Amino acid sequence: MPAAPARTTQDGPHRVTVLGSFTLTAHGATIPLGVDARRLVAYLAVHPRPQRRGALAADLWPGMAVGAAMRLLDDAVLAVAVPGLLVTDDRGALALGADVEVDLTAAMQLVRTLPDVAADARPDLSLLAADILPGWTAAWIVVERERFRQLRLHAIEERSVRLTAAVRIDEAVALARSAVRSAPSRDSARRVLIEALLAQGDIAGAVAEYDEYQELLRSSVGAAPAFSLDGLLLPTPAWPVMRARSVMPRSAVQLPGLRSVRASGTGRRLVAGGSLPGSAR
Repeated sequence: MPAAPARTTQDGPHRVTVLGSFTLTAHGATIPLGVDARRLVAYLAVHPRPQRRGALAADLWPGMAVGAAMRLLDDAVLAVAVPGLLVTDDRGALALGADVEVDLTAAMQLVRTLPDVAADARPDLSLLAADILPGWTAAWIVVERERFRQLRLHAIEERSVRLTAAVRIDEAVALARSAVRSAPSRDSARRVLIEALLAQGDIAGAVAEYDEYQELLRSSVGAAPAFSLDGLLLPTPAWPVMRARSVMPRSAVQLPGLRSVRASGTGRRLVAGGSLPGSAR
């Protein structure tokens, strides 16, 4: 039976994607790979440094005899059959070619540079929307997936804080919600979302978000949130704490009793008890 033809995409260099799903494109075409070849290319995309063959074979085929694992590795290398995709250094270690684009590499670069991007800029954050190869269960991927997950969520949270401080509240709320969807039990993501909702004037939404988070923790791990909602909704004579269930108008964020707190290195966070950046105190 003849092999299925490669699916044509936009012209470009070799490209490997591992965020959300695995794909390999070469010279404008999507290249199908067998299971072992796909695992090999994905491993090298996630581990950009040259990999010694023995350690690579042991990670890809754990529990298998060394000789058998090495033979499977040799077969996988031959099965890739994409000129320039794989390279070998003078010690025989394997890596992807220097001109191969990897979405994870670009995502890591974004994580490193995002703190320096101005709050009024609109960088493409789509690379921070997905985990590394969700659904893949090999031991070698679990650690790298969790490491990148923590980095991308932290970057999203910090960006949301900066957007809130820049009074781009709708964008801050949307970004914080994406972090909560990725990690519903993550304390910092919930707090950033609640602070953005307070800055938006959606007091009822902030209270509901806190109540939902509190119930999630109580039912799953028997714990309470690390932060207190009352610490964000500080009561004052002008504005006592009211757990209203109706959405407050946006103007509510300027009511007396709002205060601002400075997040380390990221600008101001808005919470109940302060004012908008630049407004009169």
